[in-house]
Amino acid sequence: MYPQHTAEAARLLIDPSRSVMLTSMLDGRYHTSGELARFAGITPQTASFHLKRLEDAGIIHQTRQGRHRYYGLMSPDIAKILESLLTISPPPRISSFKQAREDQAIRYARTCYDHLAGTLAIMVTESLIENDYITQSNEHYLLSKEGEHFFSDFGIDLEVARKKRRSFCPCCLDWSERKHHIAGALGNAMLIRFLELNWCHKKTASRSLLLTETGKKGFETIFGIDIANTNKT
Repeated sequence: MYPQHTAEAARLLIDPSRSVMLTSMLDGRYHTSGELARFAGITPQTASFHLKRLEDAGIIHQTRQGRHRYYGLMSPDIAKILESLLTISPPPRISSFKQAREDQAIRYARTCYDHLAGTLAIMVTESLIENDYITQSNEHYLLSKEGEHFFSDFGIDLEVARKKRRSFCPCCLDWSERKHHIAGALGNAMLIRFLELNWCHKKTASRSLLLTETGKKGFETIFGIDIANTNKT
């Protein structure tokens, strides 16, 4: 039974069009079938067929608003599996300056479903470790007393984050950096806080994040990250 289910999941993910659509959903947004069809370069009818199969398999779900249907990943666990697969996938072919710029941007700072990923996420995580705010224990991070105070002072309600029905602070393997960054409820709370502070913006039709001047100063002041010498986008 279980090998058959594994094989079925693999067949669903191996299709190039479905892979593109699922990767697009890693931005944490909900997308219409038309948007996902454009991302994958297929017709809306073909996209609807693929989305139905993914929905039946429990990989994605849909929500309706008026006459429109929007699709997103079923859970952070699905996003983690997809992100893990990217670590063993060959890099995309770069055939234009525009593609090169986007590849550079997505490697530097992007959303991994609902938390920060990329070079910037690794530097934030390493800064927290160096300041003894967190320590890594197997596949999770643990907060020190100093870390508890740091996140509270930063405007994150740790009690609310801990009450969410998901892992609090797991390690997530970054596909572009091959290192771990913070995911889970705390990772999500951190990204929300970065957006609230106007440190970064979500770009349209992309997983990459655009840093603001306020964000560059904020990451340097709070986390000691010199954006000017690390952000090459």
